[in-house]
Amino acid sequence: MTVTDVVVAAAWVHVRERRVLTVRADDSDAFYLPGGKPEPGETDAEAAAREVAEEVGLVVDPAALEPFVTIDAPAHNRPPGTRVRLVCFTGPAAGTPAAAAEIAELGWFTSADRPRCAPAIRLLLDELVKAGLID
Repeated sequence: MTVTDVVVAAAWVHVRERRVLTVRADDSDAFYLPGGKPEPGETDAEAAAREVAEEVGLVVDPAALEPFVTIDAPAHNRPPGTRVRLVCFTGPAAGTPAAAAEIAELGWFTSADRPRCAPAIRLLLDELVKAGLID
């Protein structure tokens, strides 16, 4: 029996005008949500808030984040069999996001942009469509 590696990550879902904010890192060909892996002792909400600040320069209060969905999917750019458990949150932020740190570009995506996304984000787009939040 093979033990599957699971990468746990936390992400922020930010919808504006029926589009969701996505980011693409310098070294990636796929778009993700702003987010990343929790550091030791950090909650998923704290990780999401920290990564949002690092990647798109917005301040998000971890206490104001609400769980939206947890996605299990094949991990992009990882060895075969690796999966990601993406814990997604929604919550308010002030300001305009801008690419920072390792982020090469931002996108505002609808379901039509699904092919440009990592597998977990494709599933998230499906959830956002089901919830009536994006087209």
